[in-house]
Amino acid sequence: MAYKNIIVELMEKMGMVKINRPDVLNAVNIETILEIEKAIHEFNENKNIMVIIITGEGKSFVSGSDISKLIEMDPLQAREYSQIGQRVLSFIENMEKPVIAAINGYALGSGCELAMACDIRIASEKAKFGQPEVKLGLIPGHAGTQRLARIVGIGKAKELIFTGGIIDANEAYRIGLVNSVAKPEALLEETKAVAQKIIEVGPTAVRLAKTVINRGIDTNLTTANSYETEAFSILFATDEAKEGMKAFLEKRKPNWVLD
Repeated sequence: MAYKNIIVELMEKMGMVKINRPDVLNAVNIETILEIEKAIHEFNENKNIMVIIITGEGKSFVSGSDISKLIEMDPLQAREYSQIGQRVLSFIENMEKPVIAAINGYALGSGCELAMACDIRIASEKAKFGQPEVKLGLIPGHAGTQRLARIVGIGKAKELIFTGGIIDANEAYRIGLVNSVAKPEALLEETKAVAQKIIEVGPTAVRLAKTVINRGIDTNLTTANSYETEAFSILFATDEAKEGMKAFLEKRKPNWVLD
């Protein structure tokens, strides 16, 4: 598929989606979100891709939704836009393959929501974060009210959403919104380094770990622990676990074979 609003790159066991609308600071519209969805699904179906990276072109990750399109929407169109965004971000969050956000600049509104749907967030020192929708008389529509509270806590989420405040990368790191902060010129290198560490471990184990964490976080501890037990035991039926443990005992690197 030829993409108009994103750039798709294939690397060694990695796939990258780069939002490419620099003239509007990578603000997204429905077309862009659907292109992201298509690319992510293609990566998910590619057995050679083990980690996905999402970033932005230029000085912005995603600056938000394209306001020139939002202002034209009636309530039904706005409802559809919210549902499409939530569907795509939910897939990113819940797909088995890990997704890393390399946040190179503005991550506001829909951009902050996209970053939060990723498993790991690495921010440039120049990155800015926020859910400023209330300044437009709106609220987040792509699950920002829900994910932000789960990541940084309900009190901080309310403060950021109620005020529409924008924070820098260091504050985002302090409150747990991002995993680490990198110098702008080293952002992609550091992101790829994290991706490479994931690639070097058991791929099925990573996929099951993501599934168990995501399923368990919204349930009680007893139920969540049962998910972990089932996934833990299932891995003992795989050649991957046998190879991993055998390699450890033989003091060599494991030779992972993708199914």
